[in-house]
Amino acid sequence: KFGVFSFQSSCDKDVILNILSVLTNLLSLGTGRRIHYVISKGGSEALLRALTTAARTEPPDHSTLLPLLRLLARVGQRDRKFGLKVQKAEATDIILSLTRRNLGHHLPLSHCLWVLRVCASNVATGTMLGINGAMELLFKVITPYSKRHVRTVRKEFNSAFSLFSESNSRRAVNRGYLGGLLRLYQDWHHNDVSNNYIYIRRGLLLCLKYITNIQLGRETFLGSQGMEILFTSVQDCLSCKNLDPIITTATQILRKCYPKEHLPVTTVRSSYSFPLPGNAKTETPHEGSEGKWLKADDEEEEAEKELDNEDGESKEEDYDLETDVNKLRSRPMLDWPEEDLGKYEAMCPELSFNFQELELECEEEKNLEDRTESLPSAPSHFIPSATSVKHPNCRWRNQSVTEVGPDPGEQDFKVPLQSWRKEEECRWDQTDEKRDIAEAAQDTDCCEEENPDRNSVFALHPLPKDATWYKKVFYPHREASINLSPGGRLESSDIVRNLEEHQGDIPFHSPHLYAARAKCVKSIPNYRDLAFPDFWGHQPPPYSKPTLERKHGVQRDKVLDDVRRLIHPGDVIGRTVFDLDEPSCSSPDAPGCLTFFSKFESGNLRKAIQVREFEYDLIMNADVNSNQHHQWFYFEVRDMKLSVPYRFNIINCEKLNSQFNYGMQLVMYSVKEALQGRPRWIRAGHDICYYKNHYRCSAAAGGGMRGKFYYTLTFSIKFPHKDDVCYLAYHYPYTYSTMMSHLDILEQNRNPKKVYWRQQMLCQTLGGNPCPLLTITAMPESKNRDDLEQFCNRPYVFLTARVHPGESNASWVMKGTLEFLVSSDPIADLLRKCFIFKIVPMLNPDGVING
Repeated sequence: KFGVFSFQSSCDKDVILNILSVLTNLLSLGTGRRIHYVISKGGSEALLRALTTAARTEPPDHSTLLPLLRLLARVGQRDRKFGLKVQKAEATDIILSLTRRNLGHHLPLSHCLWVLRVCASNVATGTMLGINGAMELLFKVITPYSKRHVRTVRKEFNSAFSLFSESNSRRAVNRGYLGGLLRLYQDWHHNDVSNNYIYIRRGLLLCLKYITNIQLGRETFLGSQGMEILFTSVQDCLSCKNLDPIITTATQILRKCYPKEHLPVTTVRSSYSFPLPGNAKTETPHEGSEGKWLKADDEEEEAEKELDNEDGESKEEDYDLETDVNKLRSRPMLDWPEEDLGKYEAMCPELSFNFQELELECEEEKNLEDRTESLPSAPSHFIPSATSVKHPNCRWRNQSVTEVGPDPGEQDFKVPLQSWRKEEECRWDQTDEKRDIAEAAQDTDCCEEENPDRNSVFALHPLPKDATWYKKVFYPHREASINLSPGGRLESSDIVRNLEEHQGDIPFHSPHLYAARAKCVKSIPNYRDLAFPDFWGHQPPPYSKPTLERKHGVQRDKVLDDVRRLIHPGDVIGRTVFDLDEPSCSSPDAPGCLTFFSKFESGNLRKAIQVREFEYDLIMNADVNSNQHHQWFYFEVRDMKLSVPYRFNIINCEKLNSQFNYGMQLVMYSVKEALQGRPRWIRAGHDICYYKNHYRCSAAAGGGMRGKFYYTLTFSIKFPHKDDVCYLAYHYPYTYSTMMSHLDILEQNRNPKKVYWRQQMLCQTLGGNPCPLLTITAMPESKNRDDLEQFCNRPYVFLTARVHPGESNASWVMKGTLEFLVSSDPIADLLRKCFIFKIVPMLNPDGVING
């Protein structure tokens, strides 16, 4: 305090120097509390007045200016109002004047640049400095490659970063400094062979990064061949890991300046539309509407402001004057009036069920109990570990299938194929299968009469046109009798032969029931094909797999590959090989390219474009009647080569980040592997990453969504077989038909003496598919009054799943839950006796069906 007061009142040079020395020593030690104390006592103002006085002397006294500038920079860093104090003291011109006068004196110049950096931390002060010539002054200091005074050049960059506000950046572009920065960067890059001045090269890149934050800067950067210059320099740096800071900064600039484009589709709206009730006409997609964003400003979209709708006057102000004790207790009454609950009676038919119908003959009861007790039950607290499922032959106890038992109750969803059985040898009764197929054929004829436009005979799409490998592996003794249709699909007779060869070792799955259920599913695109994995089924993985280790620099490598397309457009094939909107415009039979397909239940792939020989851009389809929500993908690919890494880029993802950046992999199913006895989805893919790309969607075309940019999910895959048929998906698929056939199997395999099971239709979806509601509980111990009363008084547990159709993991959890609840496990039996379970296993059937 005494030093600051003496400093303001003294004019003696020796006194000033002594005070500056004392203040320097005091403020150089300890914490920032001393600096804040000096600021609170007017230290910033006193130092600025001393600077004004010292700058007026001719010639300038550097012995006073140097410690004074050091103190100003140190104090200014902690003073939040330092920029305003500089303006108030009219010191901006003085600091710039001192900088100009010391261009040839590098020690005073470095101190002036330090103060400039602190002053420019205030936006208004930085703008004023730019107006008064600070940008021109700084670009005079940045010189071509030289080994002299590199510390001064480094401080120059620190000052320049603070000065690059929007107005100053625009001023720098208009005066041609951006092209000069590119030339300086090239000069330092070519001459710094030993990589001794990485911080100067990165400083030049950071200046370019700040300038290109504005649209004018990006356009000038492109016109000055900036993309080519930075791309070439980055290629020279990739081999040296020490140059990662330069590579990362250059990659950020390249991605930011990549010309923005709209997606290569006619409209961002979904390929599927559905007339909603009450709408006279479904909104038609507007072609080319997504291109309007090009006229808009390219700054990042500000976060949406949330309005506070609370009415402040309605709040009680006197709540603390009296305490209502009743408010602290739960009131013993219904939340709703009892008369309003009557409409839910239809959902609880078990409360009025006539248990007289459950009388069975004694012999039947005894046989059924003996069969059920002989089956293994699910373990009480078994959590599979990596060691317990290490070997393919190791099976979990809870994967066993309970025996078939007729349900005496109501069967709302009765299917024509009900002969599903699982023998001890895991073999199918071929006589029953042929009978089932015959029944299915009769049902098919009926369906054809009702709806002639619908192809009711589902075809197994995934078998290729050249099915030689399939004949040899699957049934070599019938090779001569196989006839594929011209489209490469199996005829109904081939499906019969396939089912005869099916080993039946997939728990709780029946291809018969799946085909029957899939035949009745109603979809917007009227699916006519079955995806092989869903029809055939799959086994759980034989071992646990850790998350994928992240490869260093994989994201920037992929961004640089995208930039290479812009710089070398001649390398891009640009051939559309699959198009859901315009099938006639695609060329799927082009030599050497993959064949894609997604028109099956839960499938999602809208367009596939061949970029290079082994690289494809993929576009997902949006939700029905929508232009957003892209996450789920599920498609078929065939005609691949062996041991070739194919790269796939899904270019219209929306989320800001993804688990794919943290070790998650997609899943793949190989038909050849399945036919050789290994029917399973496996985690696949390498070089997986998720990053923002150069595709853009306007707020109007995107339905006002907050994120303007699309993101790319990229991955590479080596397929296990040549000319295989493989399926790729976001996660293990679980279709609506899978769920319905699973419910059929559970209903047939439960013990009706112990398990109360009822399947109702909660509602019919807008698409015309039933949404099932299940009731699971224990049968009453007897028909006496006490047991029936205990049955009716059981609390309800309500479970739902799959409200988001892209989150198929929920259905797998629900599948295990249902299998456990109807099992003979003692805990499951106890749960059934204590609770009534109301379960909606799939809340959004139409979303799941349409992908």
